[in-house]
Amino acid sequence: MSRTSNNELGKDGTHMNKKLLAGGAAAAFAGVTLYKLVTPADDIYKGPEGAWTVSDMPDLSGKVIVITGGNSGIGFEAAKEFARKGAHVVLACRNMEKARSAMEDIVAVIPEASVEIMDLDLASLSSVHQFADAFKANHDRLDILVNNAGIMMVPYGETEDGFESQFGVNHLAHFALTGLLLEPLLATPGARVVTISSNAHQRGEMDFDDLGFQNGRSYNRSEAYNRSKLANLLFTKELQRRFEESGADIITVAAHPGVSTTHLADHLLEGPYVELVRPLAGRIFQSAAMGALPTLRAAVDPFARGGDYYGPDGFNSFRGYPVKITPSPAAQNTADARRLWEISEHLTGVTYDVLKQKVGE
Repeated sequence: MSRTSNNELGKDGTHMNKKLLAGGAAAAFAGVTLYKLVTPADDIYKGPEGAWTVSDMPDLSGKVIVITGGNSGIGFEAAKEFARKGAHVVLACRNMEKARSAMEDIVAVIPEASVEIMDLDLASLSSVHQFADAFKANHDRLDILVNNAGIMMVPYGETEDGFESQFGVNHLAHFALTGLLLEPLLATPGARVVTISSNAHQRGEMDFDDLGFQNGRSYNRSEAYNRSKLANLLFTKELQRRFEESGADIITVAAHPGVSTTHLADHLLEGPYVELVRPLAGRIFQSAAMGALPTLRAAVDPFARGGDYYGPDGFNSFRGYPVKITPSPAAQNTADARRLWEISEHLTGVTYDVLKQKVGE
C-alpha cells in the first residue's frame, strides 16, 4: 500500500487552496462584470457625478450638422439631440422613406426642430459626389460632419465602384465625402469632423497587399469589419495631422458607441433562437441613446482636442458614459495612416488639394 507524507499532503492542500482561491476570485470577477453589464445605465440626461450627458451639450443654434445614417440607431439618437439643441440637422441617408419617417419622428418630439433629409448612398461614389454638390449648392457652412453610417459583418459584396463593401462604405465613402465637403468646413470657424469607429478596431489589421480580400476569395466578414473600423481611426489620425499642417481651423475627433441595441447587426441574429437572444441582448447591451453619447461628446464638447477618441467608461468600454480613451497601437501607426491616405486618394479619386493650398498661403 502506498503512503503519502504529511509534507506532500500539505503541498497538495496548499496547491488546491490556491486553485480554489483563484477559481473563486475569477468567479467573483465574472459575477461583478456580469452585474455591471446587465445593470442599466441608460439615463442620458443625468448620470453619476462627473459623467458627461446630453445636459452638458451647449446651445447649437445657427449651426449646420450633417450626419450620415441619421435615420436609425446611434445616428438617429444623435441627430435628435443635435436638433433639440437648436442645430439645423441634415440626415444623409440611402433610404428616403426611412429618412422621412425619422425626420417626422424627430419633429413629433421636438416641434421646433430644423431637420432636412438628403439622399446619400455610401456604396456609390457617384452618389457621394451628388450629395456633396447638392449640399454645397444650398449651404455655405458646415459646422459638424458626423461620419456615422456603416455596415457590419455582412457577407462578401462589392460597392458600385468595385470595393469590398465594408471597406468601401465604412471608410472609403466617408474619406471621399469629407474631402468633397472641405470647402464649407473650412468656411466655418471651429468646424469638426467626427468619425465613428468601433471597439472591433483593436482586432483590425491593415493588409495593404489585400485590402479588398482578393475579390472575396480570402474574405472573412469579421476581419473585414475590424479592418474598416481601424481604417476609420487611421483616417482620423492623418486628417488631424493635415489640418494642423495647413493651419485649418478644424479638428477631427473619433468615437465608438460601445455595445448598443441598434439594427446594425440584425442580419447576424437569424435562426430559431432569435427570440430568445433578443431579450438577453436588450439587457446586456445599452440603449441606442446611450450609445450616441460618445458621438455627441466628440461633436460638441468644447474641451475635445483634435485626434481625441471617445467611448463608454464601463468594462471593456462596452457601455457607460463617454470618456476619452486610447485607441490600439495599430490605430496610432503614423506610417500606416499615411499609406492608407494615399491609397484612399487613389481609389476614390478625391484629393484634399484645398488643404495643400492653405499650406502655401
